Amino acid sequence: MKKLSEHFSWRTYVLFVALLIGAMLLCICVGSVSIPLGDTVTALWNSLWGLEIPTGISKNIILNVRLPRVLNVALVGAALSLCGAAMQGLLRNPLADGSTLGVSSGASLGAVLALALGVTIPGTTYGGTMVMAMLFAFLSLVAILGLAYALDRSLSTNSIILIGVIFSMFASSVINLVISFAEDHIKSITFWTMGSLSGTNFSHSRILALALLICGGIILRYARELNAFAIGEDNARHIGVNVKRVKLIILIAVSVLIGVCVSISGTISFVGLVMPHMARMITGPNHKRLLPSAMFSGAIFLLLADLVARTILRPIELSIGVVTSLVGAVAFIIIFYRTRKAR
Repeated sequence: MKKLSEHFSWRTYVLFVALLIGAMLLCICVGSVSIPLGDTVTALWNSLWGLEIPTGISKNIILNVRLPRVLNVALVGAALSLCGAAMQGLLRNPLADGSTLGVSSGASLGAVLALALGVTIPGTTYGGTMVMAMLFAFLSLVAILGLAYALDRSLSTNSIILIGVIFSMFASSVINLVISFAEDHIKSITFWTMGSLSGTNFSHSRILALALLICGGIILRYARELNAFAIGEDNARHIGVNVKRVKLIILIAVSVLIGVCVSISGTISFVGLVMPHMARMITGPNHKRLLPSAMFSGAIFLLLADLVARTILRPIELSIGVVTSLVGAVAFIIIFYRTRKAR
C-alpha cells in the first residue's frame, strides 16, 4: 500500500480517465441487447458533432437509454465516494461514509413518503420524489446539527456521529411504518430503497452534474483543511483552521450532494464506505490526491456494479444496491483484515 502511494503521479490520473472511459463504453455496449463497440463509438461521435448516424445502428438504445443511465451511474458513484472520503477525513473515522450523518436516511424517508403518498410535480416523472428527498435531507441536516449543537456547542465529532446514528435508526423505523401502510406501493418502494438508476434520463444527469460541480467543488476546496483534521481538531485549530466553520461547510456540502443522489438513485450502500479505502491504497492519505481518486474509483466501481446488476440474470434486472452490498461487504472485510495485519 505504501509503495503504491509513493509512485502516485499524473500518470495515475491518466489511467483513471482511461479506465472510466473504458467502463462507460463497456456499459453502453453490453446489456440485454449487445451492441458492437464500433457502432457505439460511431453513434456517440456523430451525435457529439451533430453528424448523421448511419442506419442500422441502434441509435435509440445507445443515446436515449444506455448513455443517460451510464452518465447517471458514474456521477452518483463519484459523488457517493467523494462524500465518503470527505466524511472519513472530517470525522477521522474509517467506518464513516456519507450516510454517517443520517442525512441519507432522511432523504430516503422523504422519497418513501413521496412514493407512498403519490406526491408528483406536473410535467415530471420523479419530480415529487426528488423534491421530497432533497427537502427531507436538508431538514435532517438542520435537525441533526441543531441537536448536536444543543448537546455540545463545539460540535464535536462524537456528538455528530451519535446524533446521526440515532436519527438514522429513527428514520428507518418511520420508513418501515410507512411501508406497512402503503400496500399498493410496497413493490416500488422496496425496489427504490435497494437502489436503482433504471429509467433515469439526461435531466437527472444535469442535476447530478450541477450538484457535483458545486458541492464537490466545495469539498475539494477544503482538501488542505481535511489533511489538518487528520492530526486532530485541536492541532488543526492551532495551525489556523477555523474548525467549526470548515466542519459545517463540509457537512452541508456532503448532505446536499447525498440528498440529490438519494433522490435519483435510491439508497446505494458501501460505495462511500469502501471506495475511499481503495483509493487511499493508491494515493495515500493526502486529500488533495485522495478526493479526486475517490471520485474516479467510485464512478468506475458503480458502473461495473450496474453492469452486473443488468446482465447477470438478464432479462431480469437486479437492484444495483444488492450488487454493491455483496461486493462491498466482501471487499471491506478484506481491506479491514489487511489493515489490521499490516499493524
